[in-house]
Amino acid sequence: MAKKSVASLQTGTKKLTKAIKMVRSPKSGAYVFVEKVMAGDQVNAWLKGN
Repeated sequence: MAKKSVASLQTGTKKLTKAIKMVRSPKSGAYVFVEKVMAGDQVNAWLKGN
């Protein structure tokens, strides 16, 4: 399950995006949030991946 919350971050000429994904923890079964800062064109692939 992915929560698509995306904020744009700009540093100089690079445009970065912070994506937050909600995943289920294999240990406890609770949901946890995973955050990652990446280039904007990589967000959809990261959200679809496990």
